Amino acid sequence: MIHRVGALFAVTLFALIFVRLAGGYTERSALRPLAEHYVLQAPLELGVSNIVTGILIAYRGFDTLGEVAVLFMVAASVGLLLRKDEADLGEAKAPQRRPASEIVMTGSRVLLPVILTFGAYVIVNGHLSAGGGFQGGAIVASGVMLLLLADPAARLNAAALSMIESLAGMLYVGMGILGLILAGGFLDPRFLPLGEAGTLISAGAIPLVSALLGIKVGAELSVIINRFRS
Repeated sequence: MIHRVGALFAVTLFALIFVRLAGGYTERSALRPLAEHYVLQAPLELGVSNIVTGILIAYRGFDTLGEVAVLFMVAASVGLLLRKDEADLGEAKAPQRRPASEIVMTGSRVLLPVILTFGAYVIVNGHLSAGGGFQGGAIVASGVMLLLLADPAARLNAAALSMIESLAGMLYVGMGILGLILAGGFLDPRFLPLGEAGTLISAGAIPLVSALLGIKVGAELSVIINRFRS
């Protein structure tokens, strides 16, 4: 009885706090000074139509680099924790995976090319519209998950994926060094021509960095999915 009363009190307290916050919310009619600076200057300084991508890759590129490093450490930690000595597992001891249904297999054949194509589109057009490397990489990884669901016996080459994501990370840092040497600072994408805003070849090195992010995120998430599957 005491536990129920305590739970009811906690729920009531959170409800009152939520009502107070929701009731005091008012929509801002103008941008904050910092947001206004980004909105006005990002298209001019970076040549991007998607201001969010410009902020993530250029203005706060160090934060994005740190996020990618955190994702790499997560993938490495998952691989270490879920590692098993496959040499000690014989054919008889290998877990028998139930084959996927015909609906899942047929759906994967239809949806997998669409998912991968859409993921590539989101990565490539990140500087023009909603999307970017993180989002596109996650979409590609969802396609890998569908592949593993449709074919439980399929094996991903984790070593190749790890090599790909490591190479993408090295190239990412290399882009940052080029920005330091040829432009205004580390991860400054303006060492390449900005081009005309709104076109595919524009925004300096931002599309290249976005593509590297997409490759790295997609490979790392695929490794994590494969580790959990095994």
